[in-house]
Amino acid sequence: MTNQTSFAPFTPMPSMDVAARLPRLREVLADEPCDILVLSNLTNILWLTGFAGSAGTVVVTDTECTLITDGRYAFQAPEQIAAAGSAVEVQISRSAKEQNQMLLATLEDGAVVGLEAEHISWATQLSWAEKLSQEPVPINGVVEKLRRRKDAGEIARIAKAAAIVDSALEEIFQVLASDATQYAEQDLAADLDHQIRRRGASELAFETIVAAGPNSALPHARPSSRKIQRGELLLIDVGAVYDGYRSDMTRTFSLGQPSEAEAEIWQVVREAQQLGVEAVRAGSTTGAIDEVCRHRIKDAGWGEAFMHSTGHGVGLDIHEQPAVSAKTKEVLQAGEIITVEPGIYLQDLGGVRLEDTVLVQPDACLPLTKTPKFLTL
Repeated sequence: MTNQTSFAPFTPMPSMDVAARLPRLREVLADEPCDILVLSNLTNILWLTGFAGSAGTVVVTDTECTLITDGRYAFQAPEQIAAAGSAVEVQISRSAKEQNQMLLATLEDGAVVGLEAEHISWATQLSWAEKLSQEPVPINGVVEKLRRRKDAGEIARIAKAAAIVDSALEEIFQVLASDATQYAEQDLAADLDHQIRRRGASELAFETIVAAGPNSALPHARPSSRKIQRGELLLIDVGAVYDGYRSDMTRTFSLGQPSEAEAEIWQVVREAQQLGVEAVRAGSTTGAIDEVCRHRIKDAGWGEAFMHSTGHGVGLDIHEQPAVSAKTKEVLQAGEIITVEPGIYLQDLGGVRLEDTVLVQPDACLPLTKTPKFLTL
């Protein structure tokens, strides 16, 4: 692998409209059964306020928004809030007892408090119930639904994360084409991860999957010490993080001439994935996208071998709303970013999955992951 690789110059990212998020949240909270919302999920706090610490609670009322965190973030929290332009007051606590007092001070007496039902434990719920004059109420996915539609700054960051992976894979493919057998799965994963970080990623979007031969039949295989062999399928599922936002892509190919059976399942998955991508547009439903992919695979006789959903939203988390599955009927909106990733997994042969991260547009979608899809390397 050469040390002379040149990377694309840094391009300033469009700013994100964090300031607009709090008014949007207050608008939807008007239809929720609470007067005050308490956020404990750190990703939701980051999205709403710009604060990226590892501890914090946010209290949202009709007129105020307060972030309460500890002394580790005495400088970081105000700086990040100011940079984001969000109308959030920062309070720094010196102890758990003081934090509890600060939280209670932000709550109006007799107000109904909503808690993020999917992100708190039963013990936490009981603790809140003891503090309040009224029983807290569960609030489900309010912020997550708002996060579905990305602004221009968010889209640019996800596209950058995807481009980093595209570039890293291009270099890895050159090495594989010359001598793939030098690698064990875990060595290839480590080299790919290194190339991704060299290109400006802050971290990996998830643990990179490199699965060769029979291991490719395991949808979430972990890289092993098994040596990669010529003439077998190789599945790579990888993503990067750029300024907090994630990408996700899978490519499967054969190292050398594939068998007739391998070529057949690869072609079916390729067609299914293309049909799914072509079905993505504003107004389409997630269930319909899943169905068009699943129907092509089922029609080829491998319906039982497609054992997971077709996709998911991508953003600050690698799996966000909306889920793209047979059981969901969410209507897509322009500005949402999802994956399309059908697969076929056969224990005695191997597996094929092809995945793109795509931006939903009014009349079509824009793939953000651009690595070519080819069967033979």
